[in-house]
Amino acid sequence: MNQPSPRFLALDVFRGMTICFMIIVNTPGSGAVAFAPLQHAGWHGFTPTDLVFPSFLFAVGNAMSFSLDKYRLISNAVFLRKIFKRTLLIFLLGYLMYWFPFFRLNNEGHIISAPLANTRIMGVLQRIALCYFFASLLIHYLSARKVIVVSVIVLTGYWFVLLLFGNSSQPFSLLGNAGLYLDKFLMSNDHLYHGEKIPFDPEGWLSTLPAIVNVIVGYYAGRFIKKNGRGYDTLARLLLVGSLFIFAALCWNIIFPINKKLWTSSFVLLTTGLDLFILSSLIYIIEIKKWIKFKWSNFFLVFGRNPLFIYILSELLVTVLEMIRVAPHENLFGKINTVFFQAIAPGAMGSFLFAIFYMLICWSIGWWLDKRKIYIRV
Repeated sequence: MNQPSPRFLALDVFRGMTICFMIIVNTPGSGAVAFAPLQHAGWHGFTPTDLVFPSFLFAVGNAMSFSLDKYRLISNAVFLRKIFKRTLLIFLLGYLMYWFPFFRLNNEGHIISAPLANTRIMGVLQRIALCYFFASLLIHYLSARKVIVVSVIVLTGYWFVLLLFGNSSQPFSLLGNAGLYLDKFLMSNDHLYHGEKIPFDPEGWLSTLPAIVNVIVGYYAGRFIKKNGRGYDTLARLLLVGSLFIFAALCWNIIFPINKKLWTSSFVLLTTGLDLFILSSLIYIIEIKKWIKFKWSNFFLVFGRNPLFIYILSELLVTVLEMIRVAPHENLFGKINTVFFQAIAPGAMGSFLFAIFYMLICWSIGWWLDKRKIYIRV
């Protein structure tokens, strides 16, 4: 635990906003379907919720623009040891988070062990770990021009792989995509995500490749801001690049659909383009215009200073609430929603209010840590 490293305020606010909305969309109240913008697109398409995870990867890249410069002053052995250690730690935390609480309650209410054979291997933290690892290697060992070339090859190569190795008539479908075939071959159905009505992992091995580009774009955006300052010229260039990315994504969408669950290359361009717009807007509001009179940014800074810890906490706390039985077929999580939130605001509004309430609980823990200058780094 140590003091937060000096970064510009807009980046910490950006990262905090990402964690804040990630908690809201991940923990809707039970008993009703959430509002459409707070749900992921069913398959092809895009909603505001689909922007949350890629924005966190973009923020990881932004933070790397500060840390990787220091790594250039150390030996290759020390550099590799540092990024290997951090990658393994984040990946392991993600794996343990899905295995937690390491036991289950059967239908009779008896405690049984949770077998490793049924634990999901990939996931959000695992993807963050792998993207951080490969982006760090590329940026550290290759020139900026070569990294851009590799990024283009990854995005176009991923498109061709899905076309060549997926179902010949429906290569971008849920059942016919090459990523599903590879995940089943490497991990079997028992280790996949089961929230899509069939075993399918939206954070699978193959779709992690294009996600690396989200981190790379975030890194070079942060590096560009560091080098050129936070003036109007910098913002104009960031907005221009963001506009080009969005335009390219919409054009590519015609033949390679925007799809978060496949993490298509058009999805990468769209999300990085939008993130450039959001970060530029925050720099304009916070760094240039100084519109922080009412300290609204402090709310998001609480999340931004302990991002991974608060995210893990938010996931584990939900699991604990769902494990506590208050009736034979009802847990505490459902009871809170049924008795309180769905009672005062039935339907989607009650679900939304619970998500806000839960996010504020996580925020209060982050606020307590921030007040005591406790910053948990992974």
